[in-house]
Amino acid sequence: MPYLQATDIAKRFNGTAALAGVNLAVERGESLALLGPSGCGKTTLLRILAGLELPDRGEITLEDETLSGPARFVSPEQRRIGMVFQDWALFPHMTVAGNVAFGLGKSVIDRIRVSETLDLVGLSHLADRYPDELSGGQAQRVAVARALAPRPRVLLFDEPFSNLDTDLRTRIRADVAALMREVGMTSIFVTHDQEESFVVGDRVAVMREGRIVQVGRPADLYQHPTSAWVATFVGEANLLNGVATNGHVSTEVGEVPLAGKVRGPCRVVIRPEHLAVDRGNQGVVSSVEFYGHDTSYELAVGGTRLLARVIAAPDFVPGDRVSVSYTGPGAAAFAAVSSS
Repeated sequence: MPYLQATDIAKRFNGTAALAGVNLAVERGESLALLGPSGCGKTTLLRILAGLELPDRGEITLEDETLSGPARFVSPEQRRIGMVFQDWALFPHMTVAGNVAFGLGKSVIDRIRVSETLDLVGLSHLADRYPDELSGGQAQRVAVARALAPRPRVLLFDEPFSNLDTDLRTRIRADVAALMREVGMTSIFVTHDQEESFVVGDRVAVMREGRIVQVGRPADLYQHPTSAWVATFVGEANLLNGVATNGHVSTEVGEVPLAGKVRGPCRVVIRPEHLAVDRGNQGVVSSVEFYGHDTSYELAVGGTRLLARVIAAPDFVPGDRVSVSYTGPGAAAFAAVSSS
């Protein structure tokens, strides 16, 4: 049985369904990213797992213990589930050590635990500082330390990096994800950022309109999406129409091998990095964006807009005529009647 399991969780607010029968399983020590657009129910599910919201239907179990069900509800403080909020919620009148100690007792063991936890997140030297004396990254680590100090069974993160600038966000999320794996903490990260979900999650659960539509390892989601919507949500993708026969489909970029067994009219997922751009007369470069580590081209080919990404400095400028070909592995494709 999974370490943490949510079964058929439903929740409505003012007659509107926030969750519509969610099923989720998390293994001990696993970091799971809960990925989806705003309003899809991610935070509602997180709050139900923490006991901060009562589901209308369904059951939650942790280590074979029922936390929420038709005849039982365990209060949040008894669940041993920690939570790191979006705004970190540090107490401004308490020192770093005081914030981490909040919720613990005053025994020698508790003081040792605070010290050990600060060591764990690399903040022992800041124990006597106050939140307004910390950088954004340091404040984030204090919030994580405070959640870790009571030794929770599960740690929940509600978009914890959204208040950080881009460079700091990239560093801190990698640090926190590494820390969760180092201590073997079972954790769930809520995010709407595909790149972030791939960094923090051993697996990623994709949500849409109150349901989980696909769960898998990041590479599996990217390479084998189960719908066109998932394909475009977990990364940039060109969706081209074609007719699949014998494991291939003819498209504006030539013959594309397929990963599945789709036949007939379909939409095929072409990732930008799987397109090669050369000089020719097949299409026209509409725009060029150079990022240092790669170049992104927007192309007009046969009336279709395509995005191509190459690991090189720009070889073309807007207005150049080019040819485009597919160079990737078997691509995902979906029958045209069920592509949304």
